[in-house]
Amino acid sequence: GCGTGRPAYQEGATLFMTYHVQFPGLGLEFTLDRVAFTVFGMPIYWYGILIATGLALAIVFAFSHARRFGIDSDRMVDVQCAAAIVDWHTGELVAVIGGRAFYVATAPFEYASFAEMLDIRLGGVAIYGAVIAAFLSGYFACRWRKVPILPMFDLAGMGFLLGQGIGRWGNFVNQEAFGTNTTLPWGMYSEGTCNYLSSVQETLAAQGVAVDPSLPVHPTFLYESIWCLLGFFLLWAYMKRRKFHGELILMYVMWYGAERFFVEGLRTDSLMVGSFRISQVIAAVSVIAALCIWLALRKKYKDKPLTVTYTALVKEDGRQVPYEFSWLSGETPPTDAEMKAEIERRRAARAAEETAQAEEKAPETEESGGASGVREQREAEADTQAAPEEEQAAPVQEAAADAAEKDGSDAEPKE
Repeated sequence: GCGTGRPAYQEGATLFMTYHVQFPGLGLEFTLDRVAFTVFGMPIYWYGILIATGLALAIVFAFSHARRFGIDSDRMVDVQCAAAIVDWHTGELVAVIGGRAFYVATAPFEYASFAEMLDIRLGGVAIYGAVIAAFLSGYFACRWRKVPILPMFDLAGMGFLLGQGIGRWGNFVNQEAFGTNTTLPWGMYSEGTCNYLSSVQETLAAQGVAVDPSLPVHPTFLYESIWCLLGFFLLWAYMKRRKFHGELILMYVMWYGAERFFVEGLRTDSLMVGSFRISQVIAAVSVIAALCIWLALRKKYKDKPLTVTYTALVKEDGRQVPYEFSWLSGETPPTDAEMKAEIERRRAARAAEETAQAEEKAPETEESGGASGVREQREAEADTQAAPEEEQAAPVQEAAADAAEKDGSDAEPKE
């Protein structure tokens, strides 16, 4: 027999708190305890510690490179917290929910209770469900916080690779996500592999897969971990030479999809739809689609350098004033001190321009006021000249009236 242990949630397989892991071809043996330590009697699993490690590394990387992608780090944190843009291996909530829901919906067995469906400590999170949930929620979170979507996805793609590279070692501690028998030197054997393969003999036979539980198997978790970490460093090296926003996330899809397609063919725990492995179908479609889009966009932006734009929001007079900074993707972005100095320079230039405009308007006002004064002066002079003439005309008019009256009296007949 393979050993004894408490029942797991996978078709009667047995999980152990401690595994004796062997690599016969390499002459290596390990004793793995799934529990790292306890807190007030509650076990803290290595699986969770590895998830937290992936989360920490992804956050450190994102913070240190956010500005290179034109992303404000504070708003980026809001996106990560609200939308879980990083992969499930880094421990984000929405991605965990999506990955767990995908796994439960497609699992080839029934859970004993709803509580078991929610318990992810023993594994059972589908990567594609996590990725889909992360990208959908991330898109809306970016719109909400006004974070550039494609640059954010580029940064997230690198976070996916880093998180998966670390998180897959949780599968090693749990002795899960392994493959079929192999004679390669790094073939792995433990009570976990033996018990699980013994419990799924009929299922694998129906898929045309024959395995001997007593023989070493492919450590597929190790293949994926190495592939993802290698991809992370390759994208990191290529990062400054990217041609368009969204190129790195397309490369992630192609890189990870190609690996997942082949490694999934070795797995013994694949989620199936009929005779097709779900992960292989999704991987193949994703790689082809991403490759077509990448080739088209590479041709479009072949001779165009990529410009990164960063918007700094500065509070002035009770409102947020945007200041934009741009540089080529291969250049070093400005530091906080350089941005602050540039913002002060722009403020001073704006103040000088406003002063100059005010001074230009001042002479026009004076000229307008001077012309009005001349008109008033001329009208006053005209009134002054008209007044004596009226005064001179008045006695003449009075004398004429007296004469007319006198003539009238003389013309009356005498009695």
